[in-house]
Amino acid sequence: MPTTILPIDTVVTALTDEWTVLDDLVTSVTDEQWQAASVLPGWTVADIIAHVIGTESMLDGRAVDSTTDVASLDHVHNPIGEFNEHWIEQFRGSSRAEVMAALREIVDVRAGSLRSMTQADFDAEAATPAGPDTYGRFMRIRVFDCWIHEIDIRDSTDGSTPSQPGSAEIALSEIAASLPFVIAKKARTPQGTTVLLRIGGIAARDIRIVVEERARLVDELPGGDDSADVVLTMDVVDLARLVGGRSSAEPSRVVVDGHQALGQAIVENLAYVI
Repeated sequence: MPTTILPIDTVVTALTDEWTVLDDLVTSVTDEQWQAASVLPGWTVADIIAHVIGTESMLDGRAVDSTTDVASLDHVHNPIGEFNEHWIEQFRGSSRAEVMAALREIVDVRAGSLRSMTQADFDAEAATPAGPDTYGRFMRIRVFDCWIHEIDIRDSTDGSTPSQPGSAEIALSEIAASLPFVIAKKARTPQGTTVLLRIGGIAARDIRIVVEERARLVDELPGGDDSADVVLTMDVVDLARLVGGRSSAEPSRVVVDGHQALGQAIVENLAYVI
């Protein structure tokens, strides 16, 4: 059963705003930066934009034309990676102007489709990268994906920082939904542990997790915030880099209070993005 019910206007606005941010950002880079290697293995800045085009094209029902064998590439590790790479290959022979025209065309089409949807359409069950859920959950994942790629482009070019809180807040909500599993399973956090993440920056929020038989987000820790076994303090952009497994991630920027060894283990195992 779909479980993630999200307000359509909030999510669609964040996604369409993020597409505008990406357009403005890459329009401002030099031709050398456009063609240069990014922080993502095997991808240039142009390839990141091609990836965004590809995913939105798939959601519009379009098929990729590339038949290049990409499975053997060092940075392709799974079927999703192969799918992404085929779309990138499709645009690798295109000029910068052609790629930007394709970006603007598909986001215009997708924005129109999203704005024609009802809340009931948004709440309908759909296949998402996180498993069966609502179409709205998939669009929240799209906000996260586009926002982290904004960070990738900035980290690959001028080192600037995202400044729009709307998409950052939606992206943080998507990250938060995955953190109980990541902290409990990947970091092997013992049952009975309580974790508090103090997130700062343009999307500040406290995230509280109780690790039980099934780890879960909670509004309040049983003994209050002062009782947390581990407290991790970091900027939301640093969190995005860590969960994305980015080469630009800096685990040392996370302040760990409480159980030090467990806190460090959690920080070292935050990456979950495929």
